[in-house]
Amino acid sequence: MNINDAFRAQAASCTAMGSPFMGQLLGILAEDWPHDSALGRKFAQYEGDIGPAGHSLPLRIAGGLHALVLTRTAPELVALYPPKTVSDDALRAGVIAALTKHEAFLLEWTSHAPQTNEVRRSAALIAGAHVALQHFDLPIHLSELGASGGLNLMWDQYALEIHGERFGQNMPAVLLTPEWKGPLPPNARPTIAGRAGVDLNPLDPSRGDHLLRLTAYLWPDQPHRLTMTRAAASVSNVVPAMGDAIDWLGPRLAGAPQGRLHLIQHTVAWQYFPAKVQAHGRALIEAAGARATRNRPLAWLYMETDGDTTGKHGAALTLRLWPGDVTLNLGRVDFHGRWINWTYQPCSR
Repeated sequence: MNINDAFRAQAASCTAMGSPFMGQLLGILAEDWPHDSALGRKFAQYEGDIGPAGHSLPLRIAGGLHALVLTRTAPELVALYPPKTVSDDALRAGVIAALTKHEAFLLEWTSHAPQTNEVRRSAALIAGAHVALQHFDLPIHLSELGASGGLNLMWDQYALEIHGERFGQNMPAVLLTPEWKGPLPPNARPTIAGRAGVDLNPLDPSRGDHLLRLTAYLWPDQPHRLTMTRAAASVSNVVPAMGDAIDWLGPRLAGAPQGRLHLIQHTVAWQYFPAKVQAHGRALIEAAGARATRNRPLAWLYMETDGDTTGKHGAALTLRLWPGDVTLNLGRVDFHGRWINWTYQPCSR
């Protein structure tokens, strides 16, 4: 795939996921990308997949442009970005000018892979954790792989609302209201006894430059995501460790305390681990599961793609529980958490 095709593919994906502005912006870049510029030459050096499952070059440049808007560094772009609606010609002129004027900033910005922390995925984590607690009603020892800025480690400070019924805090920092199909999840009262996460490039939401990186990759015509991320950042009290997820997880599994449910979670992260790392991680988790007891149980909750590359069918939400090695297919979740098709039927206690 060349860079023009990568822009077109990403434009179609963003449009399908409810961002017509990103479709418009990336479509313009697909037609008018400056191949002969320093940015163009830099992007041409990347090998392998440059699309969303690889280097994500289209999202890198889109995020850099949005960062210029959020920081008001490029007022000429601010005048063209949502909530305003402008013609392709006006946006094209402003974007091409910004690529030249702010090239030094964009060269540095695009050296780093896109990083988001989609808070709406916590809706799936809340529902899944409630299922785990239905089986093992203990305080939770929480571990997240690929935690980014750690905002989804704070799901106990949020609430999920389904058809007027609330799961979580009465006065939450974030209220999650996905389009929900299926039965309600079981109700529970989760207590997080301890939480930690890991990421190759962890971000600290209390730092302005890190919060900018988290928010710049949110799509400009979806301001509700920006508001939600800032609200989640305001209650965050944990910064993920830096390191390889599975190297970090090994000691975490070995040191899980008695009288706690060790809940491992990750959302749209596993796919980015190399195959050997995935196999090692699965073996570690399953070995720890084989050692689990009723007073030291283990739960593995994950929202991950299972082959759908269009985004239309979302990710599969799965929960594995030990002792017993029970696998529960809970349903499917939109990658941005806009909807959840819940298929799990609560068992009677």
